[in-house]
Amino acid sequence: MKKYPAIIAFSMVLTCISLTGRAQTVAVPIDSNTKLITYKEVVQQEGDMNKLYNTAIAWINANYKNPNEATTVREPENGKLVIRHRFKIYNTDTKGQKTDVGVIIYTLKLEFKPNKYRYIFTDFSVEATSKFPLERWLDKKDPQYSPANEEYLKQVNTWVYDMIASLKKGMVPKVAVPDQW
Repeated sequence: MKKYPAIIAFSMVLTCISLTGRAQTVAVPIDSNTKLITYKEVVQQEGDMNKLYNTAIAWINANYKNPNEATTVREPENGKLVIRHRFKIYNTDTKGQKTDVGVIIYTLKLEFKPNKYRYIFTDFSVEATSKFPLERWLDKKDPQYSPANEEYLKQVNTWVYDMIASLKKGMVPKVAVPDQW
């Protein structure tokens, strides 16, 4: 009989922890002008516009299976690249099994000037028969809102920040090591 209060207390603690975990929201950056989820930054990087552009092309070739299909705009004279591509998001069950939820489509704009470049990840949507912008996942009043949207936004956030880290690493000039033998 003395075990029941302990069991009830333990159950209440677990419930509180569970609800607290669900109440957390993913902080995604929203552009103040467009009101779209937008990740952008100007990065200082040594090199003229052409060198930075060519370094970005090498990064794209290394990170996309079909870079010519992914790259919708290539303007070396203006220092501009636009990529329209996609990635998958997943549900993970309690056993750790992943199942596909859908495909996220995004636009990545790369712009180059001497000694700097800018990246802009934006126009996120779920691949569907009609356009479904991810910003709807932020609206808890939307009829299609689900608590699972938080996990999906977390996956988008993680994926974008991983791509940003890869881009920054790829844009650093390679040190030429002379072949001495």
